[in-house]
Amino acid sequence: MLKKFSLMVQGTTSDAGKSTLVAGLCRLLKRQGWSVAPFKSQNMALNSAVTADGGEIGRAQAVQAQACEIEPTVHMNPVLLKPNTDIGAQVIVQGKALADMDACAYHEYKPRVMGAVMESYHHLQAHYQAVIIEGAGSPAEINLRDRDIANMGFAEEADCPVIIIADIDKGGVFAHLYGTLALLSESEQNRVIGFVINRFRGDITLLQGGLDWLEQTTGKPVLGVLPYLHGLYLEQEDAIAVQQGERGKFRVVVPCFPRISNHTDFDVLRLHPDVDLIMVPPNQPLPPADLIILPGSKSVQGDLRFLREQGWDNAINRHLRFGGKLIGICGGYQMLGDMLHDPLGLEGEAGSMPGLGLLPISTTLAPEKQLRRVTGTLTLEGETVPVIGYEIHAGVTEIPSGYTQPLQLNDGQQTAEDGFCSADNLILGSYLHGLFDEPAACNALLRWAGLSIDTAPDMQQLREDGINRLADCLADHLNMDKLFSLLEQWKQQHAN
Repeated sequence: MLKKFSLMVQGTTSDAGKSTLVAGLCRLLKRQGWSVAPFKSQNMALNSAVTADGGEIGRAQAVQAQACEIEPTVHMNPVLLKPNTDIGAQVIVQGKALADMDACAYHEYKPRVMGAVMESYHHLQAHYQAVIIEGAGSPAEINLRDRDIANMGFAEEADCPVIIIADIDKGGVFAHLYGTLALLSESEQNRVIGFVINRFRGDITLLQGGLDWLEQTTGKPVLGVLPYLHGLYLEQEDAIAVQQGERGKFRVVVPCFPRISNHTDFDVLRLHPDVDLIMVPPNQPLPPADLIILPGSKSVQGDLRFLREQGWDNAINRHLRFGGKLIGICGGYQMLGDMLHDPLGLEGEAGSMPGLGLLPISTTLAPEKQLRRVTGTLTLEGETVPVIGYEIHAGVTEIPSGYTQPLQLNDGQQTAEDGFCSADNLILGSYLHGLFDEPAACNALLRWAGLSIDTAPDMQQLREDGINRLADCLADHLNMDKLFSLLEQWKQQHAN
């Protein structure tokens, strides 16, 4: 009888459905009475979350923890890479920033960080009956197999079985699955116990011939064909949906910086029935808007330079002259001030540069990140509403003396003020990620910006609905009996 197990989900490509399959499996197993935890050894993403133990992990693992009905911890994603250039990233190990490394330096470092990866994995194994592991990208990237810690390199070290998922909606699904398996070593092939096909639309009988061929040719069973779930909401690991397009009449515009971070802040606006959210990509002008929001950034000075190169600063000033509202969140908040100081050269060459000069504040970058999960209140135009979210930033912002800030935030230990609202009531800045997530706060902010209808969606309920929809889909379309049988066989074959 299977009492404990680990299972790894790898994909033929990025965005094959690994994160969603893991989240769905976690919730389905939780329903069946298992204590279960998610795990991803290495994640590269600028969407991150703050854990209960005060660290930073990929947002996908925080969503998967919610699917398990447990608090996220740093052990669920022991290595997080946050790109800050095209060839370099900040390396975060067990929740804390370690160093900035270019790709070559990190490749050399990976054997050393494997110790932290395995420590976190064994921690979860000791505390949960099931650990559902997400790979990264594809195991068939043969140029990355040396020193791999994210896919088969981890699976071999942890000696865990693997299922491979592919997205049929992209086309070429049989080539993806067959080719991925063929590019693995013999020992890696042997630990693959089955395939899953994702995002299928149409009559399943028309697919049967291909499924039979795949099973006969590879000797691996197809454990399920999952339907395309239209309108499914689950927070994205990193992909950005641009140009929403006429969902509602109230237009919110978000310029997309090269190092935009935590753009999940705007999911609530994307799903709002009365908001037309436009995420503006590079080399496109900012369209007319009711509200412009400057998002978070992993490289504030670099992204501010980019904003100016695009001419977006001129568009913002024109927007304000006509009475439009402007919000800056985290890095976007820092950009609104008079000066940005980087005396230690944390984002490049040491020095200072002028901000947009729209708020009388200045920010100095510091090596120690502020990582806090908070609850509190936002007071705007005499109305006080609850907020909930998190802070992830390395800057310390100076506020004019005697000024009352609009947010009161508590991290469970102390209450502190946050944010700034301009004297003309056109500009608001805050470090709070998740500023719009509470319906009352979203309604208040949009009223401040000019939308009179209180129709903000409940994001917590939408997350739950998405996770439950995934679990329902797996219950109907994934052969769990076959999967458990294969896991039992694996356990017996690999028993010490």
